Amino acid sequence: MLIRNEYLSKIRPFYNQDLIKVITGIRRCGKSVILRQIMDELRETGVDDNHIVYINFEDFDCNEYTNPKKLNEYIKSKIIDGEKYYLFFDEIQNVDSWEKVVNSFRATKNTSIFITGSNSDLLSGELATHLAGRYVSFKIFPFTFKELCELKGIMDYDKYELRKYFDDYVKWGGLPQRFVFDSEEQIKTYLLDIYNSIVIKDIVERFGIKDLDLFNRIVEYIVTTPSQIFSAENLVKYFSINDDRGVTKNTLYNYLEYMSKALLISKAERYDVRGKRILNGKYKYYLTDLGIGQIMNTSKRPQMGAYLENIVYNELLTRGYDVKVGSLENGEIDFIATRFEKKIYIQVTFILAGESVIEREFGAYNNIADNYPKYVISTDTNDFSQNGIIHKNIIDWLLEDE
Repeated sequence: MLIRNEYLSKIRPFYNQDLIKVITGIRRCGKSVILRQIMDELRETGVDDNHIVYINFEDFDCNEYTNPKKLNEYIKSKIIDGEKYYLFFDEIQNVDSWEKVVNSFRATKNTSIFITGSNSDLLSGELATHLAGRYVSFKIFPFTFKELCELKGIMDYDKYELRKYFDDYVKWGGLPQRFVFDSEEQIKTYLLDIYNSIVIKDIVERFGIKDLDLFNRIVEYIVTTPSQIFSAENLVKYFSINDDRGVTKNTLYNYLEYMSKALLISKAERYDVRGKRILNGKYKYYLTDLGIGQIMNTSKRPQMGAYLENIVYNELLTRGYDVKVGSLENGEIDFIATRFEKKIYIQVTFILAGESVIEREFGAYNNIADNYPKYVISTDTNDFSQNGIIHKNIIDWLLEDE
């Protein structure tokens, strides 16, 4: 089992604080494993098992505790002395009014509370009212390519071996459990199960979608066309041509929002570099995991440039950057990534095939006059760095220590 130190190192300082630790991420990205790793670390420091309480609300044996009153009674029955208790609530969104119960334990008992959830608005609505200022949040992602290499023990392999695993990562993504399967058929079955769980549990049931066939068609279009700029107008036009039922802008906006809330996709805002403002109305959407796109892609040819862009976007999020798409008068910068005082620009392309492509990718920076680092990332192994712009091979960039 891979110890996910990148996340544990961020959560560890809060182990004994009364702030509620909120861990979010797409289904099966490894949230439960991280909870178990935290529990293991607590035991290593001398915490007794009787002071660790774990409930997985997707386990049928725990179904009765999705009732907030029964959950409250059960936890109270476990707290029998004044020592600190560590409470772990996995997939907490399945509990009605969970935030009231959790806040009650935080306020009245000597506890350290950890919760996980599979939707992005876990930290909104009622939670904002009941727990405002009383929690810290951590977003978990599927394995990065570097974590895949650590899992497989291939950090020191030659370029050929690394490229073989990278190609596999581009195709099937980084959801941790898919690596226990040997055949592509098993991987497809597993990923399809995850997709159906997300759609049924986190979207259809939650938001009461009636036309599941239409929703699936919209999802298929989005996940098989990653890294593209979308507008509701363009999508309405597409579906008016390809679907007799037609789709309203309002429906499309809602469905995209549902997909984002279920963490199936992420929305990147577009930023006007010259005007220094967010541009509303058109966004880029990226898959949280490319494997989901692979199982939905039954007819379209692979779009390697888009897939690489998606991987770089997710990697930047994993490294803690706020990421936007840069809009210029006559072009676009793939990513403007900021983290505290640090800022970097990144262009992504599959291969720098010829002078025209090199000019296009490096020339995108011609109208950016600041001195923040500027990168072009591709699969090329030769170094094309020029004029202060750094060229990186994507595998090298993904494996480097920040």
